[in-house]
Order: sequence, then C-alpha cells, then structure tokens
Amino acid sequence: MDNKKVIETLNDLIENCKDGEFGFTSSAEHARTASLKHTFLSRAQDCRLAAEELRTVVGQLGGRSTPDGGTLAGAAHRGWVAVKGTLAGHSDLNMLEEAERGEDKALERYRKALEEDLPADVRVVVQRQYEGAKRNHLQIRELRDAARRADKV
Repeated sequence: MDNKKVIETLNDLIENCKDGEFGFTSSAEHARTASLKHTFLSRAQDCRLAAEELRTVVGQLGGRSTPDGGTLAGAAHRGWVAVKGTLAGHSDLNMLEEAERGEDKALERYRKALEEDLPADVRVVVQRQYEGAKRNHLQIRELRDAARRADKV
C-alpha cells in the first residue's frame, strides 16, 4: 500500500475520532447525571488523544492530517442528538442510544481501515485504537441497557 493511501486511511480515522470527540462532548452537555457527563467527557478525551496519535503517524509518513472539524455526517449526527435530546427532554437513555449509534459508526470505520494493507507499525496503532473503540462501545451499550432497565421501573 502506498503512503498516500495509508495517509488517506489514517485521515479518515482522524475525522472519525473528531466526530467521536464532538459527539461525546455534545452528549455530555445534555446528560442529566454527573456520572454520565463524566463518562462522556472521558470518552471525548480518549477520542481526542486517538486523533492526536494518528496525526503523529501521518506526520511520520510525510503527510498532512485533516483539519479538526470532523465529518458532515458527524455534524449531522450531533445535530440529531441535540434535536432528539430537546424533544425527549435530554434523557440519559436518549443520549446513550445516540452515543451507541455513533460508536457503531466508529467501529465500522476502524474495521474498514483494518481491511487495508497497512504497514505493520501503522496496523499496530489502528488495531490498538480499534480495541479501545470496542471497549467504549461495550461500556456505552452496558450503560444504555442499565438505563433502559431503570426506565421500565
């Protein structure tokens, strides 16, 4: 795989990370409980650090990383989070459902990147970040399931 394609793949993941950072920050703004706000802000920080790490790798490959804006789809998702939160009264369950939807997209983008013929040192970074995204997804799903159970009581 040539460097240009590797850099393109990494820049897609950087946008993915920025979408996650902005999405978790937005969800934290709408969360009702302090513990969920903290969880969302912690996940946002993880996404920010992942983007920084990927930017470093892009630089080492001689490339330029994408700007900090995230993607149009990510912006639309954040807008939907705000609208849904407003209509539903910003329930924690709604924020968790939307966060999980965002994490589904993140995992999909990491899987797609891992299908590429990445150099071994780059693959190690992407694989490690993918494992972190899977842990984030699991945590959000477990919190969502708990919120659903509490909502039924």
